[in-house]
Order: sequence, then C-alpha cells, then structure tokens
Amino acid sequence: MKNILSKGQLSILIVLGILILDQVIKIEVKTNMFYNESIHITDWFYLRFIENPGMAFGMQIVPKAIQTIARTIFAIAIGWYIVILIKAKYKRGYIACISLILAGAIGNIIDSIFYGVIFSKSTPAEISTFVPIGEGYTGWLHGKVVDMFYFPLFEFNWPSWMPFIGGDNFVFFSPVFNLADAAISCGVIILFLFYMKSLNSSFSLCTRSPYQKK
Repeated sequence: MKNILSKGQLSILIVLGILILDQVIKIEVKTNMFYNESIHITDWFYLRFIENPGMAFGMQIVPKAIQTIARTIFAIAIGWYIVILIKAKYKRGYIACISLILAGAIGNIIDSIFYGVIFSKSTPAEISTFVPIGEGYTGWLHGKVVDMFYFPLFEFNWPSWMPFIGGDNFVFFSPVFNLADAAISCGVIILFLFYMKSLNSSFSLCTRSPYQKK
C-alpha cells in the first residue's frame, strides 16, 4: 500500500508533533508548579519540576550562550542531514529516528533561547509567570531547560562493606528529564539497534550521488 505521507512530510510531522507537545508540557509545569515540587503519580513515576542549566545531567562545560549557539548550529546541521537523507532515498525508519533527535534538540534549544526572557524566576515559594519580553529571570540564550519526568523504578542501599559507595542510597532511574530528552534518547536507541548500516553508509554521502537508494 502506498505511503500516505512522503518522507519529508513524515519528518516534519514528527518534529512539529514532538515540539508542540514538549512545549505544552513544559509551560504547564513551569506556570503551575513550584520549583522542586513533586507530584506523586505512582510509586515509580513522579512529576518533579526542576530546571537544567546546562546539557545532560546539568553539565555546564562552556558558557551558556556559547553552548546554546553551538546546539543551534548542531540542530541546523541535523536538519540539513535529513534533507540529504530524503534526497538519497534512505529508509523512512532511519529518517524518523533522526527526526526524533532533531525534534528533541530544538525543544531544549527553545527553552535556552527564550525562557529566560519571557518567564519570571521559578522558586520553591513562587510559581513562574509570563512577563513582558526582556523582563524575565535572565537574558537571551541563557534560559534554563525545564525537566519534569522522574522514574525512580527501584532503590536500595549499597552493602556497607563496599568501598567508596558502601551504605549509600542508589536510585534507578534517578535523572529527571523532559519529552525532548526522551525523543533524543529513543531516536538514538532505535538508530543503534536497527539502523547502524544506514548510519555507517550515510557518512559517505558527500562522495556519492544523493539519489542512490539505501
């Protein structure tokens, strides 16, 4: 049966769908929850509002503005890469994986570019609100990324006899993340599980006709 959507339309639909849902969730959380507030859904799933100043796990290797610009350039490169994949007739599944990664990257870039200038500061005592542009909690490119999904699937204390970590509490899965992060992770995992051949062959696109089928 003929596919209803072209590969380009599929990519756009994935990116827009993830972006809209990601931003709706983030705005709802930021404008309705106190910072570090936690809502119990089940014993293994909480909504917990925190903000990430950097990249994965809160890392801040370079100044925030440079980090945001670098991530924006990276997202543009992924978008260009998807165009090349479509022209080269790569598989829809592979293009969908890369589109998930692009959607997640753009979702977090939006927070970094705009949230600092359109929202007031979130604190444990005050819920953030929209403010006139430029009157937010920081400047352009310096916004913090909103995270909210927390899945402490199980936890235990390490045996006391273990060196360095003996007696410490361990929680699996402890990171707090958002839908954009999940989109990136899902795209990468599916890519490595099912599309390594396509990934490897795409490295030579620049020296091969873009219309060669994969």
